[in-house]
Amino acid sequence: MTNDRQRILWRNGIVIAAFCIAVGLVIVAFLFGRMIPFAQQWPLYEALRNTAAIIFAVVGAWLAIIYPERLKLSFGKPTESKGSSANMGLLLTPAVSSTFILMMVLMVGVLAPILKQVPYLTENVGAVRGASFAFLMILTIWQVVIVFIAIMPVEFLLNQVSKEIAQEEISKSYGSQHQKL
Repeated sequence: MTNDRQRILWRNGIVIAAFCIAVGLVIVAFLFGRMIPFAQQWPLYEALRNTAAIIFAVVGAWLAIIYPERLKLSFGKPTESKGSSANMGLLLTPAVSSTFILMMVLMVGVLAPILKQVPYLTENVGAVRGASFAFLMILTIWQVVIVFIAIMPVEFLLNQVSKEIAQEEISKSYGSQHQKL
């Protein structure tokens, strides 16, 4: 078996295991969440909202720093260079996902008081609490994944900078040898 094939099998195994763990956590959240009042759940929603907002802001700053020319082009302004934006998706994915999480949490905050007025839901308060906590777990797992994805561009940039520094040192070394001859 080749190394690439082994790597793919390991990656697929890890993805499947992570998915199974996530599903298990959502089920446990529903079961135990039935006993957790919404008043105790709401601070967790707020923490999730704050985390999503921070990730959104950090990724937005990275975009502005790393791809300023590409951002100008996106807004219809002419640019001086045609820099590569192939890796821009690595930064856009966390920003877009964090935006969706922010929207979901904001909607929960608005809909919760309305849903408390629905007689059917007040009769089945345990199931509603469980569903709310399971939804919170889904959003939290999604946010954790986003944090990992947001870290990936940093590693990519560090590798890129290391390569550029090594190339500069090699160029300087060869340049200084030519000058001696």
